[in-house]
Formats: sequence, structure tokens, C-alpha cells
Amino acid sequence: AVVGCSAAPHELQGGWVGTHPERGHRLRESLPTGAARERKAHTLIVGAGIAGLACARELMRRGVDDIAVLDLEPVAGGNSRAHQMGGARCPLGAHYLPLPGPDAPEVYQLLEELGLVHQQLGRAVWDERHLCHSPQERLFIDGEWHEGLLPPADGPETLAQYRRFAVLVSQAQRELGFAMPTRRARWTSGHAALDAQTFAAWLDAQGLTAPRLRWYLDYCCRDDYGAPADTVSAWAGLHYFASRHGFHAPGDETAEREPVLTWPEGNAYLAERLAQPLQARLHTDRVALRVTESRTGVELLAWNLAEAAPERWQARQIVLAVPLFVARRLLAEPPAALQALQPRHAPWLTANLLLREPLIDRPGAPPSWDNVAYGSTVLGYVDARHQRLDPTPAPPLLTAYLPLAEAQRGDLLSKRWEHWAQHLLADLKTTHPDLPEKLSRIDLCRFGHAMSIPAPCVRGAAALQALSLVQGRIAFAHSDLAGYSVFEEAYTAGVVAGRRLSA
Repeated sequence: AVVGCSAAPHELQGGWVGTHPERGHRLRESLPTGAARERKAHTLIVGAGIAGLACARELMRRGVDDIAVLDLEPVAGGNSRAHQMGGARCPLGAHYLPLPGPDAPEVYQLLEELGLVHQQLGRAVWDERHLCHSPQERLFIDGEWHEGLLPPADGPETLAQYRRFAVLVSQAQRELGFAMPTRRARWTSGHAALDAQTFAAWLDAQGLTAPRLRWYLDYCCRDDYGAPADTVSAWAGLHYFASRHGFHAPGDETAEREPVLTWPEGNAYLAERLAQPLQARLHTDRVALRVTESRTGVELLAWNLAEAAPERWQARQIVLAVPLFVARRLLAEPPAALQALQPRHAPWLTANLLLREPLIDRPGAPPSWDNVAYGSTVLGYVDARHQRLDPTPAPPLLTAYLPLAEAQRGDLLSKRWEHWAQHLLADLKTTHPDLPEKLSRIDLCRFGHAMSIPAPCVRGAAALQALSLVQGRIAFAHSDLAGYSVFEEAYTAGVVAGRRLSA
């Protein structure tokens, strides 16, 4: 009788959104036969992610107006696209952008033209509406929330190792030089030595073994590279800090939190503004199948998903703004440099969770934009409503991120969304036990090859440098050319390709 009167369990509401992996897998199938609709453009760009959009923007700025940008998804933006739940926007992937430094003038120019920054008395003044509002970050550890993501030192040895790592990062900045984007830093034998070993092995050699430091550095690698410290190179591990504001140990009076730009929809804010001027030049729902180069031009065979029919595009030149492993499949005759590369990509899962009411919070620092739990497999969650200026109460909307091991790619693509929803909830409820009962809906987005992993010997590979140059009538523009995936790398790669093609 007691069982019969108990409430029925809450049925999970949600599903897959955002990406269509089966479209990309058409590359594995045989090419279509029969008549194809003939299309023409001066310049073709395959891929409407940040690099492809940046390339199109640069070409149009330089007077190359007859362009066509093709993408297999219905919306441009690649990893920087948005979703909507409960009447509010939220990110599907990339969700913030650090303020660009002096090595990223292309990114700064874009942000200036979008009205996000202006020069005043020789200094940059940022529109504070777009800077991450305070409080920015917090970490759940030892039963309570702490401000910032670096775990508090649990003893003098941990604090000493924090300080030792800060010194090593500062030394690397001073003696080797690091830049964002990385193409702006001179590659030396010192960089190559770091690139030849894993970050974990380098840390071991330095005697940096404190669990809290190692957890934090592992978290940083998983956050930017989708892989842990024992997978990425020591160059990548140091680049994370040395190309930005360094690493600051507790008690460092010079430390200041790195400002970031963020929006409810994440970096889709930028992607949408890059895509808008393209108008009819943007052709979504197109699956590129084969690229063939001749003495007079290039030919692209594509599949129009809306019409369920092939298209044959003729152009003078083409930009492959796609992951390098996709470019290799597309080209009828891939160059030797492309065939020599064996890039690795991290699968990634993003979940947007719409709640009925606020969560009960634990003691310590207040709810922040970025909320991370020590030891969690989930990277944490951001509050998609954190940037709201409207004080009217609204249901919470959270975006959680989970990088997966490469061996889990098959499960990500084959297992039902409910499996991954339960996986995420099981992790998140250790910090928020009331989350499952307050969940209204969970929408998940999967990226089978979300980001390039800067494993040892990737960044310094000669093949990557070769592909940065125009190959006849074919140019490559993608963050893969830097060995890892962030906005600054993708945008700069696109701009540089546009400059070379229009020269």
C-alpha cells in the first residue's frame, strides 16, 4: 500500500540538439552519381565555423565579394553556436573570450568594430556590459564553496609547489616567449623540448606532485584542450598560462583575475555577427564530399540536404576551414603534409539544464558565473543568466561541460541522450543534491571531434607549418593549424588565409 501511494518518478525531459553527426559521416559513403546542379563562385569556403567566417569577412573587406561559404549544419558558427530554453539563450559550445593581448590585433580589431572596446587616451576601454559580471568563479572543495578555481593550499608543501610553478611559468615567459595566437611566438629548441614530452612527465621531473596543484593543472588542460595533463604536451600545459596572465600563487599581491568577455549565448554572439553580412553567400545544410584541383580552378562536389540532390561548384580557389582530418578526406589528392599528420580530437558533451527554481546552495562563496567541483569529471557549469541586467526573477538556466576520452567517442554517438543526461546528473548532484528534482528539461549537444588535442610533437610538426601556406589553389584555415582549439587561433587563421588569397 505504501508503494502504491508513492509519487511516480519524475520523467526526464530533453534530447539531442545542435549537431548532426550523421551528416559528416556521409564522407565515408560512396559519392553520388548522376546530374548535379552547377554552381559558381570566385572563392569557395568549406566550413562556417569561426575560421571560415573570419576568412569570408577578410576577403570581403579586401574586395573579394564573389564568395560562397558552405556548412553541413543548418546554422553557422561551428563550436560557437547557441541554443534557447525557457525563453532565454544559452551556449552549445564555446562560452567566453579572454581579452586579447598585443599578439592578437585581428581579434582586437574585430571587437573594436563590434563596439565592445574603444581607445581612450591610448588605452583600451571595454564595454562592461560584456565583461563577465562578478562573482566570476568559485570552486567547491572541503564541503564549501571558495572564490576562484585554484584549490586552497592544504599545507605548506602545496603552497610551496604553487609558488614554484608560478616561478617556472614566469621563467618560461621570459626565456622562451609564448603568444596567443601561438603563430606570433618564435619557435625555439626550448619549445621543441617541451613539445616532446607530456605535461605530466614535465611536472613529475620538476617535483610538482601536490594533488591539489595537479588536479588544477589537469582541469585547465581538460578545459582548453579536452584532454588531461598526461595526454597534452608540456608546451601546451605551459602555454595555457604563459600566453596569458601567468600563474599566481595564493598571496601574490600582483595577481588579478583574468577578465573575459561572455554573453548568455556564449561565443555565438560573435559568430552570428560574423555570419550576418554574408547573407545569400552562406549556404548551410551542405555536405562537402570531394575537392578536385585543376590548372584552371577547383571543383567541389557537395550534397544539398534540403533538396536531397548533388551540387557541383566551380571556383578559382578554395579554403578548407574544416578540421584537418576532414580536409584529408575531402581532397582527391591531399598534399604530403596533410597525409603525414595524425591529429587527435577530443569528444565533447555540452548540456543545458532548465530548472524550475533555484538550487539550495552550500556554504561559502555565492553562486558565480563559473561553478566547479573539485574532483568532478564534469568541468562544472556556467550560469547562462549571469549576464542578465533584467532583475525580474527567472528560472535558472545552467550550461555544463564534459570532455570525454577519445575511446568514448563511439559511446557518445551511439548511446541515447538519456544515458548521458543521467551521467551528468549523477556528477552534478554530488554538489547539488536537489538538482534532479528541480530539473525541468535537459538538452544535450555532442561534438564527436570537438577540439584538437595538442599531444606531444603536434605543435612543432613541420607538416602543420607547411599547411599554413596556400597549396596552389587550396588554402587551409582552422584552429587545428595551431595544434589546439580556441577562438583566437581560429579567427586569426581565417584572417591570415583571407589576406594571402586576396594578395
